[in-house]
Amino acid sequence: MALTKQERRDRIRKRIRTKISGSAEAPRMSIYRSNKQVYVQLIDDVAGTTLVAVSSLNKEIASEKGTKTEIAAKVGKLAAEKAVAAGISTVRFDRGGYLYHGRVKAVAEAAREGGLKF
Repeated sequence: MALTKQERRDRIRKRIRTKISGSAEAPRMSIYRSNKQVYVQLIDDVAGTTLVAVSSLNKEIASEKGTKTEIAAKVGKLAAEKAVAAGISTVRFDRGGYLYHGRVKAVAEAAREGGLKF
C-alpha cells in the first residue's frame, strides 16, 4: 500500500517530534510551508506557548518581490531578529517533515546568519 505525500510527511513529522521538544531556554523552531507561503514559529512546548511567529504574509515581507526561496530566507532572517529581540539565542530546529532542501534550508540558513544557534 503506497502512502500519499501527506501521510509520509506526517509520519516523518511525528518521528521528529518524538526527539525534539522546545523549552523557554531553547524553543522549537517549527516550519510550515504551503504552496505559496512559509510560516515559522518558536514554540515553548513545556508551557505550550508560541514565543515568536513570522510568516511570508507579514507586512514587511509581503510587499517585497522575489522567488519563494528568497522570500523564505527573508522570513528566516526576520524570525531570527525577533527571537534575538525576545532574548532567544538557541533553538531546536523542527523541519516539520519536509526535506532539508529549498525553502526549508533557506529559512534555516538565514536564521543562522541572523544570530540563532541550532
